[in-house]
Amino acid sequence: MSLGNSPEDERPFEDDREEARISIGRALQQARIAAGLTVDDVSSATRVRIAIVHAIEADDFAPCGGDVYARGHIRTLAKAVHLDPAPLLDQFAADHGGGRPAPTPAAPLFEAERIRPERRGPNWTAAMVAAIVAVVGFVGFTAFKGDDEGGKAQVAEGVAPSASKSSSPTPKSEKPESPKPDPSDSAIAAAPQDKVTVQVGAPDGRSWISAKDHNGRLLFDGVLEKGESKTFQDSEKINLVLGDAGAIQLYVNGKKIDDDWQPGAVERLTYTKGDPTVG
Repeated sequence: MSLGNSPEDERPFEDDREEARISIGRALQQARIAAGLTVDDVSSATRVRIAIVHAIEADDFAPCGGDVYARGHIRTLAKAVHLDPAPLLDQFAADHGGGRPAPTPAAPLFEAERIRPERRGPNWTAAMVAAIVAVVGFVGFTAFKGDDEGGKAQVAEGVAPSASKSSSPTPKSEKPESPKPDPSDSAIAAAPQDKVTVQVGAPDGRSWISAKDHNGRLLFDGVLEKGESKTFQDSEKINLVLGDAGAIQLYVNGKKIDDDWQPGAVERLTYTKGDPTVG
């Protein structure tokens, strides 16, 4: 009788628990919270409905309407919260079996090319119909031509057609339009030099924006609809958060900001007095 450990006791301890892996929805939720954005902010910036954002953060992709739409929503939400979408899309493909479809074999295509259509005989019914239509058209044309010649003969015998009075329209004297003045770069071109003036417009689409003054006081927080604009002014600086920077047009202290912002990009900007450079 052995007093030591049995061979089963000497086997190394095996940990069957898999290393915990963060889910797609959890990763998006943590990135959103780290960016200081709410679900409403992300929905307004990406145009993804609030219910779908909540479902994706709970790893429920059924409301997306299919894997293709789910991938598109994942990519859009990841960009909005400053997260690389590639690892999340790879993880989604691994979890949902979204591999590439198998290529179509080439042999059936070549077989299809060898198939020749059967030769058909002439369509005598269509030929008869065409001949009848031609005969009827010729008879109608001959009758119309005879009536036309008879009418011309009556006119030649003495009945002259009455000449219709041609009423030529009197040309109207149109006054030349006065040339319109060239529009200025912005409606705030005469911005005061001792303050910072920021005009935010959405000419191409809607976007959520937030604006604060130098004391952190909230000047505006909401959605700017297409065609709308807001103007903010402060003695020192204006802090902006643009939910969809690609749809925004900015004028700072009377000058247009020409930055190549991408659609769906979230931008945090600060502008001060002087030249329109980011503070």
